[in-house]
Amino acid sequence: MAKSKSLKRERMTFYKELIKGLWKENPIFRLVLGMCPTLAVTTSLENGLGMGMATTFVLICSNIVIAIIRNMIPSKVRIPCFIVVIASFVTIVDLLMNGFAHQLHGQLGIFIPLIVVNCIILGRAEAFASKNSVLMSLADGIGMGIGFTLGLALLGSCREILGEGMLTVWGDLKLLDIPARVENYQALVVMILPPGAFIALGCLLALMNKVESAIAHRQGRTFVPPQNLDCRHCTICKFGD
Repeated sequence: MAKSKSLKRERMTFYKELIKGLWKENPIFRLVLGMCPTLAVTTSLENGLGMGMATTFVLICSNIVIAIIRNMIPSKVRIPCFIVVIASFVTIVDLLMNGFAHQLHGQLGIFIPLIVVNCIILGRAEAFASKNSVLMSLADGIGMGIGFTLGLALLGSCREILGEGMLTVWGDLKLLDIPARVENYQALVVMILPPGAFIALGCLLALMNKVESAIAHRQGRTFVPPQNLDCRHCTICKFGD
């Protein structure tokens, strides 16, 4: 009986860690982390999906390895060790994308190698994988990776639809083509330019806060936006303290 309860508790914990990145601690819309690739590459749905899947692969693999070797790493050199592990998987992703998705690799450009210093990956390694089991670190990596990918895909879709009137994936597959159906369609070109990234992200953040506020009001509580989950409170920045 005790073993059954322990197994059930472990499953619930795994599920909780798995889904937290989808909404409650979404890296983009709740933690507001990884803003550099978020704003730079989300000019289209395809770019968002590509960056999201690459980051998810690195996040899952690095979480697993760091959880395995966490007790072998001296505390004073843990950050450099984490970076070496992360950089190894980023190199694998970079080479695979260059070989099998060359066009997408060219579109993402320097932001593939820059996954090494993505604060989401390094933050999860320091704040979670280095303190939890392999199974929980796997759940955290999957959940945060999927949450990040969905956030990039949503932002990329909004910008591509508003900025070009289209929604395409994998080159020629058009999911939406407004100019072909609407004569003299005028797209908002600003949305695929750098200012459009800030405008779209701000609107989506406001919408998510509005939804959270409505949910809190329905449950009879006051909605308070996350105060201690952003970059300013990251434990990595306090490494020298």
